[in-house]
Amino acid sequence: MKRYLTAFFIALSGVILFIGLRINFVWNGIVSWGLALICLIFAAYFTKYIPNEKDNKKS
Repeated sequence: MKRYLTAFFIALSGVILFIGLRINFVWNGIVSWGLALICLIFAAYFTKYIPNEKDNKKS
């Protein structure tokens, strides 16, 4: 399950930016870009759970 979290967080950051920048609030740009950055940091963290095909072929 953890191997799919990278794609989930990347898609979630895109949705946050798409919806967040359409709404007109005072601090909306800062909040939406901040949440998108946090999602991308989580996506980068969960890349370690993606299996490596080269390691599987060696064993």
